[in-house]
Amino acid sequence: MNNPRNSLVVCGTDTDVGKTIVSALLVQGLNATYWKPIQSGLEFGGDSSIITNLLKLPKHRLIEESYIFQAPVSPHWAAEKENCLIKPEGLKLPSVKGPLVVETAGGLMVPINRKWLQIDQLKLWELPVVLVARSGLGTLNHTLLSIEALRKREIPILGLVLNGSFHQDNPNTLEEMGGVQIIAQLPPLPDLSAETLAAQWQQQSLTNTFEKLLKQ
Repeated sequence: MNNPRNSLVVCGTDTDVGKTIVSALLVQGLNATYWKPIQSGLEFGGDSSIITNLLKLPKHRLIEESYIFQAPVSPHWAAEKENCLIKPEGLKLPSVKGPLVVETAGGLMVPINRKWLQIDQLKLWELPVVLVARSGLGTLNHTLLSIEALRKREIPILGLVLNGSFHQDNPNTLEEMGGVQIIAQLPPLPDLSAETLAAQWQQQSLTNTFEKLLKQ
């Protein structure tokens, strides 16, 4: 498979760990196209709408979802509620100019259908993963299990982005025991905007970080 250059997948260790915020950070910082292949739940219009409104993203940098479902539940069940079956062949990577940021629905082991997990789709895409995790209590177990699952399937991990208040120990423990780099640590952003995300990108020198990571 010929993968888009400098492209990646944003996946979380759990639900509501901040994948969409991280995706917005990366789409803006990398000047990338955004794609949310599966959208379950349409509160606030879905994640594509959130990204578009937050970044004022032009239409040519947004790929429409392959599957959209009303229920805010696991993709396989949301699809079944609407008499639909999500098929891997319906999730082929789109052809884009420049980088592509793909945001998954939920975590690695979320079922896409009764016989296909999200991590199976990641293996098929052959794109490196940015793993998003909480910064605080509970993150060690979820994150180390996720790293182990990705490594078992030989899916490349670019690194971790931690969301939430700074923790004195968890970043060091995850790097040491998980053998992965902490790419960024995003603090709570009460005023979430393109400008505050751009400030975080600059403060954490993420242009240089991703230039090095995506060349590996």
